[in-house]
Amino acid sequence: MKKIKVAFATDDGKTFMGRHFGDAEQYYIYEIDNDNAEFIKKINNTTEEEEEIHADPKKAKGISNLLLNENVSVVVSKVFGPNIKRIRKKFVCIVIKDDEIEEGINKVCTNIEKIYNEWEKGEERQHLSF
Repeated sequence: MKKIKVAFATDDGKTFMGRHFGDAEQYYIYEIDNDNAEFIKKINNTTEEEEEIHADPKKAKGISNLLLNENVSVVVSKVFGPNIKRIRKKFVCIVIKDDEIEEGINKVCTNIEKIYNEWEKGEERQHLSF
């Protein structure tokens, strides 16, 4: 049974926010397999905001490092900005249509094989939409 660590972009821990993934106030980290989703921890987004630079590579690197330190391999949000090109080299990016994180968790559980197959593509991976 494959387990993956997934970061959900949120401001309140219950719903996805409508801004870019990198603009979330926090990320809820779960360990997920086909049957279970276990909450691991909440981490605050401590990256610096650079207002002058859209798609700031430093911001992408800061968020990537924050999540890689937690062994995250999948990131989930309603919206990704242009930095998706950078972060999908390190993570499987999932664009979710649902508002509730609980629904996002269910979609990850039911699509775990598809997600794992995308992860295996390495830097050539594309984002998924559920």
